[in-house]
Amino acid sequence: MDPDPVTSDEPKTTATRTTITLPPFTLHSIPHLGNLTVQNPIDFSPYYHPSPSFYISSHDLILRRILFDLSSGEALAEGDPIIAYHRAGPRRMIHFPPLIVRAVIVTCGGLCPGMNTVIRELVVGLWEIYGVRDIFGVAAGYRGFYSSEPIRLEPKMVDSWHKRGGTALATSRGGFDLEKIVDAIEKQGFNQVYVIGGDGTMRGAVKIFHEIQRRKLDLSITGIPKTVDNDIGIIDRSFGFQTAVEMALQAINAAHVEAESAVNGIGLVKLMGRNTGHIALHATLSSRDVDCCLIPENDFYLEGRGGLFEFLDQRLKKNGHAVIVVAEGAGQDKIPRTDAQKEDKDESGNLVFLDVGVWLKSELNSWWTREHPGELFTVKYIDPTYMIRAVPANAIDNMYCTLLAHSAIHGVMAGYTGFVTGPVNGNYAYIPVEEVAAAKNIVDTKDHKWAWVRSVTNQPDFLKI
Repeated sequence: MDPDPVTSDEPKTTATRTTITLPPFTLHSIPHLGNLTVQNPIDFSPYYHPSPSFYISSHDLILRRILFDLSSGEALAEGDPIIAYHRAGPRRMIHFPPLIVRAVIVTCGGLCPGMNTVIRELVVGLWEIYGVRDIFGVAAGYRGFYSSEPIRLEPKMVDSWHKRGGTALATSRGGFDLEKIVDAIEKQGFNQVYVIGGDGTMRGAVKIFHEIQRRKLDLSITGIPKTVDNDIGIIDRSFGFQTAVEMALQAINAAHVEAESAVNGIGLVKLMGRNTGHIALHATLSSRDVDCCLIPENDFYLEGRGGLFEFLDQRLKKNGHAVIVVAEGAGQDKIPRTDAQKEDKDESGNLVFLDVGVWLKSELNSWWTREHPGELFTVKYIDPTYMIRAVPANAIDNMYCTLLAHSAIHGVMAGYTGFVTGPVNGNYAYIPVEEVAAAKNIVDTKDHKWAWVRSVTNQPDFLKI
């Protein structure tokens, strides 16, 4: 029989409560076109009747920072300022009467799982929620504004797009000509512009936004952040990232089978991540078969004590095989380049990276031949880059894309402009596009996640001894 809680001699604890006063926060508001004169059509929907708390007001805010070290009151007072953003969602009064809306959607940059889902949900959301009938797509990225005719989009046309990888509108890098783009937007009579792309695309959106303001156009522009690398800052994550990690696991599993099935076998997998190693990190943690994870944020070296070769030598003696995951941006400073290669850039102005996987495979083979002549050894190199970014979004990313698209629509219809929609601490917010274009999301190697990687792989810290 359980002891009587009243007469039990077990020690009892009493919860204590401490009241903490946070410093004032700063609201990073976004521009508004004014004139909220139209009642939200959701009020008249025959299918959904909103409750009194359904609509979001301008007083609903989201804090960017939610973690505080209270060990020192001074540290709290003198720390980084607390920033707040407007919460995303439908407003009771809107700026654009649906019948005058001419919306245009453009996708820029590389492919990413979920792009077609975002396009589909923008079209369906505008059409079904707000009754907008003039919706268009621009083909081939920013250059499509001035080099081709817009494509009319309707729900029936985009109905199954979420099941397809890539972008049905086509995309490209470069081609950004500010005057031609805004001239085309003005000529076509577009008053809502939805831009889907990564950090370079968002920098272009900033310029378009400023030019729209300069011309005093009654026009709203919003960005929907897309990068499979998850390198866009402020928001919790980019759409397509979870799908990318899931697909990366398939490549790692194949590399593990190849390595395990050979004598002194090494499986080498190169994953996306020009400047950040988020995919490599999360795939490593999810796999548990990775022996070493190399990312751009953490330097490494090959030769000598504490280097990669010494570690692999020990791992092969112990297990007979090893798996290495390397992000594409890792080790770029170690790969020999010609003078021409040092100046080679893509259409977006990014330095063209050399293939770190091919280079590392060559270095591994040279090391083994030099240190273990005559012994069996094999490196199986897998590069799943285009497989990963070209697949349809998984269930989680599909749902995420829907919420992003609808949040963007609600903000634009309410008259907000020059903003990006994204989750901040789990809640969807409207963030000034200038901030998103400038922010970076890099792997913090002093954070717990990187410590988890080290505990899983037991790899070197690559600090010179």
